[in-house]
Amino acid sequence: MDVPGEQSASEVWARVKRRLRAELGEDIFASWFGRLELDSVIEGCAYLTVPTRFLKSWIESHYADRVLAVYRSEAGDVERVSIGVRSTMGRDPAAQRRVSEAPRPSSAPSMAMPSMNHEIKTPSAPSSHEERGEGGELGGAPLDPRLTFESFIVGRSNALAHAAADRVAHAQNGQAIYNPLYLHAGVGLGKTHLLHGIGHAVRAQGRRVIYLTADRFMYGFVASLKAQTSLAFKERLRGIDLLIIDDVQFIQGKQIQQEFGHTLNALIDAGRQIVIAADRPPADLENLDERVRSRLAGGLVVEVSALDEALRTSILTTRIEALKTIHPTFEVGPNVIAFVARSITANGRDLEGAVNRLLAHATLTNSAITLETAETAIRDLVRNREPKRVKIEDIQKLVASRYNVSRSDILSERRTAAVVKPRQIAMYLSKVLTLRSLPEIGRRFGGRDHTTVLHAVRKIEKALGEDHALSDEVELLKRMLQE
Repeated sequence: MDVPGEQSASEVWARVKRRLRAELGEDIFASWFGRLELDSVIEGCAYLTVPTRFLKSWIESHYADRVLAVYRSEAGDVERVSIGVRSTMGRDPAAQRRVSEAPRPSSAPSMAMPSMNHEIKTPSAPSSHEERGEGGELGGAPLDPRLTFESFIVGRSNALAHAAADRVAHAQNGQAIYNPLYLHAGVGLGKTHLLHGIGHAVRAQGRRVIYLTADRFMYGFVASLKAQTSLAFKERLRGIDLLIIDDVQFIQGKQIQQEFGHTLNALIDAGRQIVIAADRPPADLENLDERVRSRLAGGLVVEVSALDEALRTSILTTRIEALKTIHPTFEVGPNVIAFVARSITANGRDLEGAVNRLLAHATLTNSAITLETAETAIRDLVRNREPKRVKIEDIQKLVASRYNVSRSDILSERRTAAVVKPRQIAMYLSKVLTLRSLPEIGRRFGGRDHTTVLHAVRKIEKALGEDHALSDEVELLKRMLQE
């Protein structure tokens, strides 16, 4: 392989992405091109990849000519562009060429192990009755058989969300309540588990259930438009008893959002149950239409908060006991469990990873799990959390939530005291917790000048030395952002 050539191709691709960002704007670029990567350039064709089939379809339908034009302006030897899906291809360019030029077999089995992460999956045509659901041919995602109410561990941080989910799942005569039920939480805190639990319980009652990620919803709608079957798509979607949408924050596009809003209205008006999950409350979904946000906020909105130590201990204990049925010699003492529960605080997926590491150490070395071996086993999980890379967007969201304003208020030109104070605190935290320059922080706060940021930072620094309550509040915000 010609290394200099590879470097040159990478440099050209970096320039192409910069041009696309400048021409299309930050919002469009981040939504559709942020995960577009260059794999190789062979015989005048630039092979690009994206992680989902929906992104491939959308870029090809709306931006293919633009991408090619920009690429050719940077590299005259590129005559065409081919977009493939990373999860369905190897890294061999010839294999990519076959994938992009030949039809993909519909019956190819997936060799991937089931994941507890439930990130957005690559949308594909439904391949089983389970995926179609009882509602017909609409391609819903399958429900994970492991994620039931019985396997969900309840603690103080998720008790309300669990109770609401259970009430919705077992509503008398299938009557819709808390409609829509909207669950929001960070990564790995159990909201997807609850969605699947609701789906299993309702489907067991013989009712029609469709579970969709936002990605699948968008792909299904765009595909129906291409095939001129959008009316049938809408009718099938609205003819079910329970619609579950996960990761709704990823829904993009004005027309798709309009259809999503119409679907919400039609199902709610017909008394059908809707359950939604996202990583933030409805008011913070800036990309969604205001009427859709209002509809989502009109039901019951429940946050699944961070796992407390008692709940983390319960999760670890339950997982270890389950593994002992397969590995009878796998023993983990209560002192080790307590150590892991104190050390890993981020989410349940890291706890799952910690248990897997402990099991690997025990089975591969045939030795007992001690505090020393446990510390070695989970070291990478703990180290990866320190230091955490804090994002300006996360600072804005947290400060807005703590001071009962919206993120859009912080970014706006409003100068009321209720908005100015949290805005200045957010600017101060952005300066001390990130490596961004003052001009960059200003741009991220509604295009403000760097002198405005400097004034805010100095004002908050002065106030911290005079106001102990404010100092405690800012320290709390720092800890929350860095956990």
